Amino acid sequence: MNKTILLALLLIQILVNAQFSERNLSSEKWQFKNSKENKWLTASVPGTVHLDLMDSKLIPDPYKDENEKKVQWVENEDWDYQTVFKISAKELENQNADLVFYGLDTFSEIYLNGKLLKKTDNMFRTWKIPVKDDVKIGNNILQVKFKSSVNIGKYLAKKVPFTVPESPRSFVRKAQYQFGWDWGPRLVTAGIWKDVKLNFWNQAKIENIKIEQKALTKQRADLNIYAEIYAEKEGKYVFATDKENHDIVLKNGLNKISVPFKIENPHLWQPNGWGKAIVYALKFSLKKNSETIDSKEERIGLRTVELIQEKDEKGKSFYFKVNGNAIYAKGTNWIPSDSFTPRITKEKYRKLIKDCKDANMNMIRVWGGGIYEDDEFYKACDENGILVWQDFMFAGSFYPSDETFLNNVKEEVKDQVNRLQNHPSIALWCGNNEIDEAIVNWGYQKQFKYSKEDSLQVWKDYKKVFHEVIPNAINEFATKDKSIYWESSPSIGWGHKESLTEGDSHYWGVWWGEFPFEIYNEKVPRFASEYGFQGMPSLEAVKSMFSGKSDLSLENPTIKAHEKNTRGFEIIQKYMERDYVVPKDFVKYNYVSQLLQARGMQIAIDAHHRAKPYNMGTLYWQLNDCWPVISWSSIDYLGNWKALHYQVKRSFGNQVVLTEDEGDFLNFYAVNDELIKFEEVKLEIKVLQFDGKVINDLTTVLGGKILVETLRFNHIEIKNLIKYSNKNEVFLKLTLKDKDKKIIAQNNHFFVKPKDLKLAKPNIKIKKISATEIEISTDILAKDVYLMGDTHFSDNFFDLLPKTSRKITLSKPLKNVEVMTLWDTMNEQK
Repeated sequence: MNKTILLALLLIQILVNAQFSERNLSSEKWQFKNSKENKWLTASVPGTVHLDLMDSKLIPDPYKDENEKKVQWVENEDWDYQTVFKISAKELENQNADLVFYGLDTFSEIYLNGKLLKKTDNMFRTWKIPVKDDVKIGNNILQVKFKSSVNIGKYLAKKVPFTVPESPRSFVRKAQYQFGWDWGPRLVTAGIWKDVKLNFWNQAKIENIKIEQKALTKQRADLNIYAEIYAEKEGKYVFATDKENHDIVLKNGLNKISVPFKIENPHLWQPNGWGKAIVYALKFSLKKNSETIDSKEERIGLRTVELIQEKDEKGKSFYFKVNGNAIYAKGTNWIPSDSFTPRITKEKYRKLIKDCKDANMNMIRVWGGGIYEDDEFYKACDENGILVWQDFMFAGSFYPSDETFLNNVKEEVKDQVNRLQNHPSIALWCGNNEIDEAIVNWGYQKQFKYSKEDSLQVWKDYKKVFHEVIPNAINEFATKDKSIYWESSPSIGWGHKESLTEGDSHYWGVWWGEFPFEIYNEKVPRFASEYGFQGMPSLEAVKSMFSGKSDLSLENPTIKAHEKNTRGFEIIQKYMERDYVVPKDFVKYNYVSQLLQARGMQIAIDAHHRAKPYNMGTLYWQLNDCWPVISWSSIDYLGNWKALHYQVKRSFGNQVVLTEDEGDFLNFYAVNDELIKFEEVKLEIKVLQFDGKVINDLTTVLGGKILVETLRFNHIEIKNLIKYSNKNEVFLKLTLKDKDKKIIAQNNHFFVKPKDLKLAKPNIKIKKISATEIEISTDILAKDVYLMGDTHFSDNFFDLLPKTSRKITLSKPLKNVEVMTLWDTMNEQK
């Protein structure tokens, strides 16, 4: 063989060895079994043991009937998983092979060809194991043996000299909601819940890239690219961006480099409602001898985010500035959208975030009792202009602070901060959900008879985790522009007056305190990060609770089992009696419960919005469900919009016109959340009877104002508004117009509660325009029009004014559209 051929073959071998390659072991044939048994069954990876048991027909679907009770034994067992994968001689020629588990739930032992490689103890960490010396040509057996998280949690809890609330969940680093919540089932899972990969590499690899925004002007964005590179072979390399090459010298082991990067004439990433959420895709590669040996792509947005807390005459502000402008945060709280997280699809993430955008939201809080969501969630938020308030996964309990636990938490924070920080949607890191409040307000110390020393230890543990370990890890692993940290949400419990004058607030005087909805008008915080009220899901979601056909009734044991709050139906009933005629028919009850929920949240949102800029954020509880359930969500488990979500879309408009009832007087407000101003706005007020007759027309009284943020018009005495009419027979039609008479916002105001309205039966007509568009009209007021059918309506649960029509689009054709109004619920016998 001549030298030319030899050199060519050698060059080919170098090129082969230079490339980074990846094997997805998730796609191999996996098996699982109870560790006590010998029979292996088919498994899916990513997955959970409950899903595998369901696929093998060994347990019923816990979402159906009362089956949740029948599967509780699963959490107490140990489970083994295994697969066999082949390695070729060519693959083994690579210098390195890393086995990477992106998610193991939770306590496991990893074996390769019979050798114990690693023990794991955290659902939220990535586990990377070098296995070049452990894999072999041909068949390799990979086993993961899971221990019961419940049993290990109980064992760890016994080591603490006092009773820790919510034991054993606070001792295990896994999704806390799996242990049961007042909207979710107890389904404590185990399994390989994220992908497993075998990565081959040579010479060096890029471990991580983080991007710091140093300066941002209209002309230029100055960035620093920080790369962590692990080198097997020291020497000269090239780190390349898509703009230029940088010569670097790497030593053996971990290297940290920094290179500048500039973007000329940058486009800003703007939150929803302010403009486009522009995302840049930046590509990076590592080269050796002109050949690429590894590469990465990061998607970023150019924006600034600040949390502003300044003392004022009423307390201390709490608001966000985005790109130098104060933003009114409008949004919701997110829980995991399934109790079995591996079946949350990319499509489901994208639909739910698009639903947020369509409802005019600009912020979503990822609640601390769930999971750090999949990359697809954050990508969807990036692309839709949704800011993310990111809790760390600690919620409503006391947590230990022994060295093992603290080290585990630090590594968890490192993994998640490294993974998420480049997303432009990330606005805030928050230490936990309601733990400060739990220690101060919830009376656990008295309940469990803590000594003074025990109580002091709880505070020491709390401060160690949330005032030291987590913020220190953020400062270590996040760039300076991505390190805003807030220790606990809320900062002060809702029973304390300071909760309304500073920090963020979880106000639960409505629901838990059973105060009427109108209390929201008095209890207005600086930033409302949680508040809510329950409503029934769609009829389709209710029917999905059953494995077969069943009578729909509040007394049905299955429906009762899908209300996880012990007093849920009782509280809903109490509020419904205050505001509505309570229907006997289940379908009508379902409808009215949704109206009730929407009404309560509208009162809260409007109160917060009117108080701008004192209040600068309103995030209701909650967006979504993890199974079919009666809950606080605005979108049910099947993805159907409840009445609340339609109302939120209206209430979160960038411009709204609002009323405030002060007994004998009405105040009128216009609120503008955009960065533009409106000159010479005019508020038109028409007083109408339910048949459409105009009683009073005030079209020129309130005008000539400039609307920048919040505009309060002169109040008007109610008796002068409605003249000699009865309050229960008239309503206000409010229209806000600009100087060119263009409509900016509209709203309707009713003077009495829904149950007291003197409604007549509307004559509603539905005209089919096309397969996916209808026109609905009425002769008199049709209150709370409810369109029913297996499709998504562009609007629903709306008031159709007398002698008007509205066009509605359907997500898919529907042969027949049924309709219901509030009148139907008040006249069941008629």
